[in-house]
Amino acid sequence: MIKKVVVAVAGTGTRMLDLAKDKPKHLITVLNRPFLAYLLDNLFYAGYKDIILVVGHKGEMIENFKNSYIPPVTGEFKIQAISQYDLLGTKEQGTYGTACPLMCVKDIIDEPFIFLYGDNLYSVKDLKALNIDDNYNYIAGMHHDAPEKYGVLISDEEGFLKEIIEKPKEFVGNMINTGPFKFTPEVFEKLPLIQKSPRGEYEITDVISLLAKEKKVKIKKIEDYWIDFGKPEDVEKLAEFLTNDHKNFAKNNT
Repeated sequence: MIKKVVVAVAGTGTRMLDLAKDKPKHLITVLNRPFLAYLLDNLFYAGYKDIILVVGHKGEMIENFKNSYIPPVTGEFKIQAISQYDLLGTKEQGTYGTACPLMCVKDIIDEPFIFLYGDNLYSVKDLKALNIDDNYNYIAGMHHDAPEKYGVLISDEEGFLKEIIEKPKEFVGNMINTGPFKFTPEVFEKLPLIQKSPRGEYEITDVISLLAKEKKVKIKKIEDYWIDFGKPEDVEKLAEFLTNDHKNFAKNNT
């Protein structure tokens, strides 16, 4: 039974424009609650009890949020925050990218865990579905009508990930990478083997690709929803989702 979840909340939120000018994008409010509260709620409803927030930009504000947040379930739980900036430096100092949160937790995790981005929302059902007791790593994805805008997951006949093709110019499939991920500690062994991508960042997809070459990554299909909270218009979209689908949303959270 996996209990531990790593949530990446270090980003600067540049796509959110002025909404993230004075706060991390993860704390932008939707219906009077920070986005991060909805994400954590679903993680706790899904049965995860040990949350590690990897903070960075305005990390002290997420620390304050963490201290005031009350989980929606009873029982023992743990939420801790560690600073990517303290461990690896800022983006300007040259160590940045989606693989960096893994670098920050490699010395404190020795068991399978869930990894997700702090600006993505998934259903309780889909989060539960990644709690898989085996020795494989998993990448979640869903079918999309515009796969050319995303990383496309290519699988073999047995459901193993073969490769991830970023923003393909020609159609290669429509199963896109949405996260979240289930990792075994083996993921940390691949971190020293990756290099900066053409955009100057350390990419988590490069780590996953190394594991895929050894046939150690399976694909898990998202069944309910994936909400990306990255642009100003996403605030209204999420508010509408929470309002109009409130009954279904509440049902999925019990």
